[in-house]
Amino acid sequence: METKKNPKSDLRKNSILYFFVGMTVVLFATWLALEWKSYDKITDWDIGMIDRNLLPPEEVPITIQKMELPKPKIITPPKIEIADDEEKIEETVIEAIDPNQDTEIAEVDDIEVAEEDLIEEISIVNVETAPIFPGCENETTEAGKKACFQEMMNKHIRKNFRYPEPAQELGLQGRVNIMFTIQKDGTISDIKLRGPHETLENEASRIISKLPQMTPGKQGGKKVRVTYTLPIIFKLQ
Repeated sequence: METKKNPKSDLRKNSILYFFVGMTVVLFATWLALEWKSYDKITDWDIGMIDRNLLPPEEVPITIQKMELPKPKIITPPKIEIADDEEKIEETVIEAIDPNQDTEIAEVDDIEVAEEDLIEEISIVNVETAPIFPGCENETTEAGKKACFQEMMNKHIRKNFRYPEPAQELGLQGRVNIMFTIQKDGTISDIKLRGPHETLENEASRIISKLPQMTPGKQGGKKVRVTYTLPIIFKLQ
């Protein structure tokens, strides 16, 4: 005997319809869940929005303060002492020191003349007798002594000149201005330098420190300190 299905009991007949209906219900429920909003409870009044003009005016209490008056200062009058009439006061007599006919006149030879102050330090350009560099003793004129001094100074610099290796490595070059003093005993002191770098200044100071002792300069026949200024130029080849 062959079995037959009842077409009314077929579950697959409206399965597509049920599927779309279910999907619609699920999407609608999801949309409601996403769009659902909740709000906090709001009170009928807000403290921050209260208008101050509606509040009653605040009464400031009135206080009474007692002011203490400063104590009066008692000023004692100075004591005045009255001298007796019988007391004798000696008056100081000022004698006149102006010359008159009885004043003795000193002799001219008895008057001491103050010596003219000599300048203790002077430039080699303005000194009367310039310092003598060893080797310039045969010069007879002052112009010749100064020219010989300059020439011997240049020879001394060329002979003792050494370009510092650190300066060469760093590419240092420039002009070092030097000023030193030839003392009354012919020694060199008070060396002052100004240059672009300390390394170049140290080399210039070493060269000047090797100068020989010289014959000191003179002004008015007396030995004086003489200043001399010269430049040393450091230039890389």
